[in-house]
Amino acid sequence: GPGGQHVNKASTAVELSVDLNNLPFTPGVIKRLKTKHQGKINKLGRLIIQVDSFRSQLQNRKQATDRLIGMLNEVRTPPKKRIATKPTNSSKKKRLDNKKKKGQKKSQRQSPRLD
Repeated sequence: GPGGQHVNKASTAVELSVDLNNLPFTPGVIKRLKTKHQGKINKLGRLIIQVDSFRSQLQNRKQATDRLIGMLNEVRTPPKKRIATKPTNSSKKKRLDNKKKKGQKKSQRQSPRLD
């Protein structure tokens, strides 16, 4: 991969640790971040981002901060509430027509009974 043996020799990996309790966001944003990225949060409530993709530590730092910014942007807007709707008359009619066609197809497959 990128870096080859250089990756094993040089310590350019970066670990970004963020205390979620000290972030200047609303509790809703923090809650969404905790649920969406629960695998990256340790027992102390710190978000851990590890990057070792590049040979350069500077590039790894930039990648780590970009990932953090992406995570925060992802959870900043609350998800839209689903508005329950009723099926339209045409969709009901299509569903019933399909059921009738399938039933007719299956009834044609059956051999006639001889009682």
